[in-house]
Amino acid sequence: MTTQWHTRDSSALLLSVVASSVFAVGSLVWGLLAGSQMIVFDGLYSFVSVALSLLAVWALRAARSGPDERYPWGREIFEPLTITVKAAALAGLCAYAMVGGIEEIFAGGREIEAGWAVLYGAVATAVGLGVSLVLRRMSRGATDLVRAEAAEWMGDALLSIGAFAGFGVALGLQLAGRGDLARYVDPAMVVLTSAIYLRIPLRLAVEGLREVLTMSAAPAMREQVSALVDDVAREWGLAEPAVRQSKVGTRLDVDIMFLVDAGSTARSVEEFDRVRAQLEDRLRVTGLEPSLSVGFTADPRWVA
Repeated sequence: MTTQWHTRDSSALLLSVVASSVFAVGSLVWGLLAGSQMIVFDGLYSFVSVALSLLAVWALRAARSGPDERYPWGREIFEPLTITVKAAALAGLCAYAMVGGIEEIFAGGREIEAGWAVLYGAVATAVGLGVSLVLRRMSRGATDLVRAEAAEWMGDALLSIGAFAGFGVALGLQLAGRGDLARYVDPAMVVLTSAIYLRIPLRLAVEGLREVLTMSAAPAMREQVSALVDDVAREWGLAEPAVRQSKVGTRLDVDIMFLVDAGSTARSVEEFDRVRAQLEDRLRVTGLEPSLSVGFTADPRWVA
């Protein structure tokens, strides 16, 4: 990963931290003034995101420090580990808010200042869309941490649109003299929003755990890597390459075993080294840093 990418990734994460901090404070104050549990939940969610985004900045810098005596394979695993921890914390907050919303519905609902709540929905939607679009532009060619931040902000924006519509319903009911029904809108929105929010951290947790457990890379990545390896194998007449691969943060771990037979043009150590160098160069088109283990054998039993 180049220094330019490192700087862009850090800038994107710091932008998310600053935006989340401002949004969190504004949401909490606005929610307390409007008497809306939904807006307060939005602010708490943002506060948790701030702390975890700072953790993501640390993880990014640690991952870029490279291997050393303590971490001989590097620290790239800090990135998916951070995503998993962040997703688990946000999922826990969503579950807690959902339970609170259900309890409040059974307690008779909550009266809110619907006009202020509608205005909040409009502002939150604009902020969420704006930050998400900026981060998505900055995430092109960036790390999974930045893409995860962009995904969270887009999720916030979509849910803010729903909140805007819901508060509009509450305002309409109040203006129609049905304040008794309007009382249930805010806690119902908390339950619904929490349930929808859960999808984002759960998806991120699954993706992060795949890398923490060094599971096989995603299908699209596997196909791309296998095609590149097959191309090199054909050029050197190497038969039946066995490929194992996993993705950990920005590192692509690839283990390859080539079968050397009578038709192979690579037969010396120097030629094997050229095959390795060619593989490393071609795998860089994935946008990840390849970490290769390449073996050559004349015995088919070792190719499995």
